Amino acid sequence: MGLVKRIGRSRAVQETLGFLLARYLDLVQATTRFQMDPPDIYDRVGPQMPVIAAMWHGQHFMVTFAKRRQDPAAALVSRSGDGEFNAIALRHLGVRAIRGSGARKASQIRDKGGVRALIAMSRALAGGEMVVMTADVPKVSRVCGPGIVALARMSGRPVCPVAVVSSRRIDFNSWDHASIGLPFGRGAIVIGEPVHVPPDADETAMEAARLAVEQGLDAAHARAYALVGTPDPGAKKPPGAQPPAGADTRAGEPSS
Repeated sequence: MGLVKRIGRSRAVQETLGFLLARYLDLVQATTRFQMDPPDIYDRVGPQMPVIAAMWHGQHFMVTFAKRRQDPAAALVSRSGDGEFNAIALRHLGVRAIRGSGARKASQIRDKGGVRALIAMSRALAGGEMVVMTADVPKVSRVCGPGIVALARMSGRPVCPVAVVSSRRIDFNSWDHASIGLPFGRGAIVIGEPVHVPPDADETAMEAARLAVEQGLDAAHARAYALVGTPDPGAKKPPGAQPPAGADTRAGEPSS
C-alpha cells in the first residue's frame, strides 16, 4: 500500500475528513431552498415510522436532508475504507452506521456480511430506528437488488423511495453518477409511495416488490430533477444512447 493511501486510511485523517464532510453538508442544507414533494409527505409517512428509506447509490451524500430531527436513524455502510469515512460523516450527522454490503443475488448476501447486516437492520427497525439503505448494489447502478426487499419482508416495515437533489451540485464521473450539492441552490426532496412486502411473500411477490422499489426510485428521481430544472445524470438511457460530447460534469442553476 502506498504512503498516500496509508495516510488516507489512518484513523485521524478519516475522522477529520468525515467531520469536515458533515459540516459541509450542514452548510449545503442550511443554504439550500428545499421543496418537499408531496408537501404533506411527513404527515402521511409519519404514522408508518420507522420505515426503510431507499436511495440509489450516488445519492448518499444528501439523503440525510430528508430525515426529520426527531427520527432516530441507522444506515447501511460498506465495510470498505471509503465506507469508514462515510460512517464517520454519518455519525456527525446523527445517523448510526451498520456495516455490511449489498449483493447482486440473494445467494451472495452472506459472503459480504449481508446476513449479519440484515439482522442488525431488522433489530434497528424493531427498536424504532429508521433504516437508510441503497437499493442498488455496487457496480450495478439503479437496478434494485434483493437485499432491501428481504429486509422489508423480515422486518415488516415499508420501503419508502427517497430522492434528494440540488440545482447547484457537482456530478462525478463515477459508475453510480454520484452527486454532492453546492451551497445556495434550490433543492427537492421527493418521497415516493411506500412499498409493503408481506412476511409470507414468495419468489414472485418478492420480484414484484423489487420492481416496485426500483420504479418508485426512478419516479422519485425524475420528479426531483424536474423540480430543480436540471437533467438527472444517472437516469436510465435507451440502449446505445451516448452522452453529449463535451458534457459538463458540474451542474449549475438552469438558464431562465
